[in-house]
Amino acid sequence: MPVPPPRMVAVPAGTITLRDARTDTSRSAELGSFLMARAPVTWSLYAGTLKEQAPAGQGADTPVHSVSWRSAVRWCNALSSLLGVAPAYRFDGERVAWDVASEGFRLPTEAEWEWACRAGSSGPRYGPLPEVAWTEADRVAGPQRVQTKRPNAFGLYDMLGNVWEWCWDYCDPARYADYRVLRGGGWADKHWSVRASVRRGSAPGAELDDVGFRVIQGGFQGVEDGAQGWSDRADRERARLAGAPPGWTPLLV
Repeated sequence: MPVPPPRMVAVPAGTITLRDARTDTSRSAELGSFLMARAPVTWSLYAGTLKEQAPAGQGADTPVHSVSWRSAVRWCNALSSLLGVAPAYRFDGERVAWDVASEGFRLPTEAEWEWACRAGSSGPRYGPLPEVAWTEADRVAGPQRVQTKRPNAFGLYDMLGNVWEWCWDYCDPARYADYRVLRGGGWADKHWSVRASVRRGSAPGAELDDVGFRVIQGGFQGVEDGAQGWSDRADRERARLAGAPPGWTPLLV
């Protein structure tokens, strides 16, 4: 039986200001419109795309989790190929390049994610926390079925809570090398971690039980070496930060 494609929501173009608490800086990103899956990738979609069975005990409509960033980007290519779309990513060993002109399924950039999450709102969340997000306050033991809390104004569910979501961008290449961004908060997090602006990171090979992802398509508002609020050149400039304190692991450039 064919795998049904993810249900996508049209997210309008706009401009988002992103803040970095460590460096006490901010930047603005201009975004073209794009399509975003209205819910995180579920076990039924993830396993079905790979022609596998979901792990025992995982509900079909709960978000996939314990999937690394590298596995997520490879899965995006698998979904694109299955649905007859040119894949978005190219691989050279563990190095991954994004073909920004591709219409393939991909992870959102950090700017796309926050713009989509806020959906025109300006506060820490797009609605009252108990109504929009699964968190520690719900006293649940793991990820919950998607689309059971209230969506935001764009019609996107579970942007906050339930599972953290991988993004394309490096988290802080001067400090954490190749760590990638996580956004949104998870089912075990307290309220202060479940906000539109909170960002964390983890190693691209890490598999964490409160981390999943969702897919997007399109966009491409950007610069020569990046798109949609992400720039390869900017990543490498940030990784060259001089005088890094002991214990930091800058990205090799």
